[in-house]
Amino acid sequence: MHQKLSKIIILGGGSAGWMTAAALGRVLKGKYCDIQLIESDDIATVGVGEATIPQILLYNDLIGLDENEFVKRTQGTFKLGIQFCNWDQIGNSYYHAFGEVGKNMEGVPFYHYWMKMRAMGKADHLDEYTLTSLASTEKRFMRSIKAGNSPLSNIAYAFHFDAGLYAKYLRELSEQAGVVRTEGKVVSVQQHDDGAIKSLTLDDGSVHEADFFIDCSGFRGLLIEQTLKTGYDDWSHWLPCDRAVTVPCAKAGDPWPFTRATAQKAGWQWRIPLQHRTGNGHVYSSKFMSDDEAKEILLQNIDGEPLAEPRIIKFVTGKRKKFWNKNCLAIGLSSGFMEPLESTSLHLVQAAISKFFSFFPGKQMCPSDVDEFNRQMDFDFERIRDFLILHYHVTKRDDTPFWQYCRTMSIPDSLQQKIDQFEENGRIFRFNNEMFSDLSWFEVMYGQGLRPKGYHSLVDVFSEQELDKRLESIKSVIRRSADYMPPHQQYIDEHCKADPM
Repeated sequence: MHQKLSKIIILGGGSAGWMTAAALGRVLKGKYCDIQLIESDDIATVGVGEATIPQILLYNDLIGLDENEFVKRTQGTFKLGIQFCNWDQIGNSYYHAFGEVGKNMEGVPFYHYWMKMRAMGKADHLDEYTLTSLASTEKRFMRSIKAGNSPLSNIAYAFHFDAGLYAKYLRELSEQAGVVRTEGKVVSVQQHDDGAIKSLTLDDGSVHEADFFIDCSGFRGLLIEQTLKTGYDDWSHWLPCDRAVTVPCAKAGDPWPFTRATAQKAGWQWRIPLQHRTGNGHVYSSKFMSDDEAKEILLQNIDGEPLAEPRIIKFVTGKRKKFWNKNCLAIGLSSGFMEPLESTSLHLVQAAISKFFSFFPGKQMCPSDVDEFNRQMDFDFERIRDFLILHYHVTKRDDTPFWQYCRTMSIPDSLQQKIDQFEENGRIFRFNNEMFSDLSWFEVMYGQGLRPKGYHSLVDVFSEQELDKRLESIKSVIRRSADYMPPHQQYIDEHCKADPM
């Protein structure tokens, strides 16, 4: 007989805790079982997850967010992609833009046709055929409209927002959906005879029992690691950055509709424009750079006055050996960490939540469900890991010991296979619905300087004249579409302008 859960405890607030609470509150409708979130105001959240990818729209939809209200409440701006500067070599930049690149023809991806013509000197820069790249450069933005076959019918975007305000906003929605918040610090964890978690004792002496626990306690992993000793796969030999120094600064001018990631001597720096300020951070390897130098580089390369003291965050890139162990599930930083180079942190929170619903347990955990959940999360983490390693490994930079290390390090076989395939004839296969599409892989591989020896054979079905004509036509449609889009700031002012802080 299936016994349903009577209570779930979420330990920890922050983006991960409140995203989980809002989703559980919405789906379980406050009727299925009790949901309690325990957090302490004394424990700071890391709160740097301020940039997202388009999949966040699915999460917003799940919890029934009003998008304009959400952008307003979080001082948000829109994001059309990420600009990478100085990665391939100093002075070069490229976009990993969201959405379509050109238009596929006869079932063959557009980039194959473009690569052939570009190699012959007969095609413009890729940005000219990519609406979100063009709009990023020109500070334009709008949501999709009903425009038939036009690129304006299908504009892919995500958000930048203030992580602290986001957690606060989700807390409100969670509490409206029946989630009960308890303030307090955990001082001890009690376990059943089989090792599963029984209850948490807080600093006020109160004891809180549940059937299932979700660990959103950040890097500490209070339940998944400190209590259940789950173990950790350390990936820092492939992703050597292990620290970030962050600082917000005053905004300078209207916000750009993209995240910027600029490679530095031993890592990279982010710039995330919000309505009320700009978020900045410098991710670096402590083996190759001191904290003081990292701080110095960050402060020299921000657009406005710093609004706080720089803060250092230490991390180890990798993941838990199990995300779900006994009656405990780790979500957010407690489950693992990959630097925010491709804004995947909140996506991994969202992925864990949606898979949890797919495998939603009763009081008796089903071991095969737990194993399958862990296998799927392993896959997500490993594929994103490979995509991040690509940015570091495929480079011509050898100007510092850090870049020399990245260029020459051994890489996972799964990534080597992707690179080999692309170098032969430009082919990229999306494996088993992995996070990043072939377009994302193409934009980064090509942007990082990889050039295939050949292209898809079927490209030669078209004559050069015909291809010339088609590329010209695609380019002019993209140009007209970009011209139609309003300035990003104007769009925010009309739809979702936040109150001044």
